[in-house]
Order: sequence, then structure tokens, then C-alpha cells
Amino acid sequence: MVAHTELPAQVPHEKILNNKHFERCNNEKTPVNSAGGTKGKVHHQNGTTISTQNGYASPGYENSNVPNKKKIHQKEEECSIFVAFFTFLSYGVLLLVGHIKEFFSRATTKEKNREGYVPLYIGFESFYTRNVYRRIQDCWNRTICSVPGAEIDLMERYTPDYGWTMKLTGKIIKCINAGSYNYLGFAENKGPCHDAAEHTTKEVGITTSSPRMELGTLEIHRELEQLVIEFLGVEDAITFGMGFATNVLNLPSLLDPSCLVLSDEFNHASLILGLRLSGATVKVFRHNNSEDLEKKLREALICGHPRTHRPWKKAIIVVEGIYSMEGSICDLPNFVRIKKKYKTYLYVDEAHSIGALGPNGGGVVDYYGVDPKEVDIQMGTFTKSFGAAGGYIAGSKDLINHLRVTSHAQIYASSMSPPVAQQIITSMSIIMGKKGSGEGERRLNQLARNTKYFRRRVKYMGFIVYGNEDSPVVPVILYLPAVTA
Repeated sequence: MVAHTELPAQVPHEKILNNKHFERCNNEKTPVNSAGGTKGKVHHQNGTTISTQNGYASPGYENSNVPNKKKIHQKEEECSIFVAFFTFLSYGVLLLVGHIKEFFSRATTKEKNREGYVPLYIGFESFYTRNVYRRIQDCWNRTICSVPGAEIDLMERYTPDYGWTMKLTGKIIKCINAGSYNYLGFAENKGPCHDAAEHTTKEVGITTSSPRMELGTLEIHRELEQLVIEFLGVEDAITFGMGFATNVLNLPSLLDPSCLVLSDEFNHASLILGLRLSGATVKVFRHNNSEDLEKKLREALICGHPRTHRPWKKAIIVVEGIYSMEGSICDLPNFVRIKKKYKTYLYVDEAHSIGALGPNGGGVVDYYGVDPKEVDIQMGTFTKSFGAAGGYIAGSKDLINHLRVTSHAQIYASSMSPPVAQQIITSMSIIMGKKGSGEGERRLNQLARNTKYFRRRVKYMGFIVYGNEDSPVVPVILYLPAVTA
């Protein structure tokens, strides 16, 4: 993930964006003016256009009122047979050695002092962790002792027993942060967001200790929801204290066993869990494939419910704005077209796209220039671009009023912490230009430049990179476990 990381100060942005590496790795011809900067428009392989002024590349959402101008399908480099063979061979050797070692050493996860009880764990379930992951576990779960800004402070550690345990040395290492969801850099321990949240903590406290339906609704919650309505351009919105629960506890309030769901195969676990709890019939379509979606939707509507063969009570398409593991941007214009054609509903999870995509930071809806009313249910979280916690659902007044009285996240869960709500209000106001004197626009442009720069430089280095050119989620594909370490 490309975080809010400043480009090197000693190299002007326009020179970085126009160096030979960019042209070589992207195979594009860029008109250059006498000052060394680009002029006019730069067209990229994925069909998007970057408008350039004074040598700087802005996010470039030309003709945003014509959604179909953007092409989202990416040509992904396939793994060669040579690499695939040695990848499987490497894991095969690791598993074989693990079996041999455990045959002689009798490594087990048998629980002690549990006579008469059913085992809580199955020994083989942790076989991969013991014999493969343990060897390279130092690459993950690092102890960080700073905010996730452009740089992070890492606590150095070592292992005296080949990865079974990790011990701290007491040394702090300063590292560049290239793997954070803090897209716009608002997760700070100083600045306007920090100061506003601190003031709210002193004035209001840290919790209401009550659900929204009882005594948990404060004026700051209403203020936040009004700001979300203005930011997204919708009729109404409702907020929740946890992003994951926004999907899990609200989808069962909208669906039941008589409903049909068309779900992208790479949807987030929170969406999958929420759909399972709802009891609705789920048809999975190929990732971002509008043709496969339309085919399966048409067949399901014709055949009706698989048991009763009666018409569906309602049908809904569930997709994400940006997919957090694939780095792809959803084909929203085609999904809207299909939704209109078959009179279904459309649910878009903007967890990773809200604040990080679009000329105004309005997510994938803003990115394609789609009318917000075309998306029936907009869901998003405040844990990424806004540097806070919680989530929201936005749509029509009827939808939100229904959720206010039926959602378990509204009835049983504690309301959002006031300082967290204030953090979101301040960061969202900066993005919207209400505060900060252009700071929000600067951060959006910085993220767009960082995204394109990082993607092209990694490609130039020879790595296989997936996802859309404009997506701040940049999956770098590594195959061999030794290379990963």
C-alpha cells in the first residue's frame, strides 16, 4: 500500500515524473516542454489520462462525467512455467523436511492437563506455521513504536532458537513506510486532527458507554453524519464504531433467505461473513467480470429461488471500490449498467477507495464520475484515509431510517468514541477544503503521484505488479519463499 510518503526533497517532482525510467517501463511517449516538464495530457496503458500543468502530474480525472472513458481491466503478467515449477518444488521440499523432522522429534501441540476434554486444537493445523512460516516469520509482526507516517520506528529483534521465539535488542530502527493504509497521512500525533481530538477528549470524554439507540447519540455523531452526507452527495448516512462490523451487522438487516446476492469472488471477509449471517442465496462471479456477473444474474432471475422456484424478494450486487489484496478498481460503470438493466440493487464497499481515489477523494464513485444516487448502498470505513476507526453506510433516507431501528450495530454496540468522531470530522473537512488552506488537495495529489511513481519504479526493477495504475494498493508478487525472506 502506498502511504502518505513525501517524495525525495532533493529531486523535483516533475523530474521524477519525466525521467527515462518512467518512459522506459511504461512505453509511453510524453510531450516535453522547454522547461523539462510535461504538457497537455499523458495517456496511459489502462486508458486513464493525466493532465499536467507546470510539469506536475495531477491525479488526472479528465471527462469524469463520462464514466466509460476509464478502462479498468489490467493485463496481469502470468507466472512462467520455470518459476512455477521451482516455487512448488521449494514448498514441497520445506513440507517434506518438516514431516521428516516431526517424525523423529515428535513435535506436537497436545494440550496439557486437559484429560477428559475434547482437544481445542488439531496438531496438524499448525504444521505450516511450525515448519514454513517460522523460518521467515521475522518478515511479519514487527514491533512498531510510532505512528504510521512517512517513516516508522521499528524495534530491532533477533531469534536465538531459529524463529521459535523473538527477542528485542532495545535498538530502534528508522524505516521508510511503504505498507500502511494511512493513505493521506492523517494518523498523526501532532497537527490539527490531533489537537481537535485532544480537545474533544477533555470536553466530552472517551466514551458514552451506550448504544446509539439508547443514550449513545451525541451532537458530535450527528455532526459527523451530516458531514458524510455532504462529502458523498447522498440523502442520508449512518455511522458505526467499527468498520468490520459495518458489513457484518448491517447486511443481515438488509437481506434474508428469500434474497439473491451476486458477490465478487474477491470480496472482503466482512462482506462474506455478513452475507452468510443473512442467510441469502449467494452467487459468486469472477473478479471484476461484468460479463460473468450478467450471465449468472440473468440465469438466477430466470430460475428463481433454487428450492421454491419463486421469484426473488430482492437481488443485490455486492462489490468493493478497491480490492485490498489485488489492487484492482471495480468496474463500476458496467455494474451500474447491469443494475439498471435487471432492476437490482448495488452495494459498494468503499473501505479502501474513500478518501484515496477520485479528484475530490470521494472514492470510486467520484473516480468514475458516477452519480451517487446510482449506487443504492455506499459503505466505507474511517480506518484508512481518515486515520481513525469505524464505518458508515450512505444512501436514501428510507434505507438509513431502516438501519437505525434494525441494525445490531446500532442497537447493541457502543457508539463511536467522541475523539474518534472528531478525528474523522477534522480530516474529512481538510479533504473537502473546509479547513487547511488547500492541505487536502495537496495530500490527494501527493498520494496520486506516489502511487504512479512507486508502481512504475517497482515495475522497472523487474517485479510483477498487479492492480490498477491509479490504485494506492500495490501488490508485488513474490513466489519463492527464500526470495520473500
